[in-house]
Amino acid sequence: MQNLTNRSKVVSDKKMTFLEKIYLPAILRGMSITLSHFFRKKSTISYPEQTREFSKVYRGQHVLKRDELGRERCTACGLCAVACPAEAITMISAERKPGEEHLYREEKYAAVYEINMLRCIFCGDCEDACPKEAIFLTDRIVSSQYKRQPFVYGKDILVEPLDPEKRIDISARQTDAVRKFKENKKYAHNK
Repeated sequence: MQNLTNRSKVVSDKKMTFLEKIYLPAILRGMSITLSHFFRKKSTISYPEQTREFSKVYRGQHVLKRDELGRERCTACGLCAVACPAEAITMISAERKPGEEHLYREEKYAAVYEINMLRCIFCGDCEDACPKEAIFLTDRIVSSQYKRQPFVYGKDILVEPLDPEKRIDISARQTDAVRKFKENKKYAHNK
């Protein structure tokens, strides 16, 4: 029978020496590695009192953004839910009623928008799939709980506040290429 690849290796049948049979050199080598790590400075921090520096592209808790007029950007198109590999996002859409133009940007909006944070793998696919730039992952840490139910985040937790001073800045998550693309007004969604 002919091999399909040339990656096979010939295994040697070398006899072990007496020291190798009693595993003493291997044990001493392993203990020396353990002792060298024992005297190093610890990298543990006391979390609530100290926080460590996160990368600019750290993916933490989600946020549903508002536009400059304070209206919700989400149109409940469902692309984020379809793109989610963990199937953590669920939503129910509703039609905007007359007089609600100051609340919702489009005719359709998400009446219910929930993310199960226990299922979420923080991959950012929802962020990439959203055509309206409504959902982003922030640098905030998801708080811990003892029960499962508080980890299903609804619009009450996800939608950013109306006050422009309390809005969440996500500009650090965008690369220079994305910023240049958004500045180009020839594309319809940048107008």
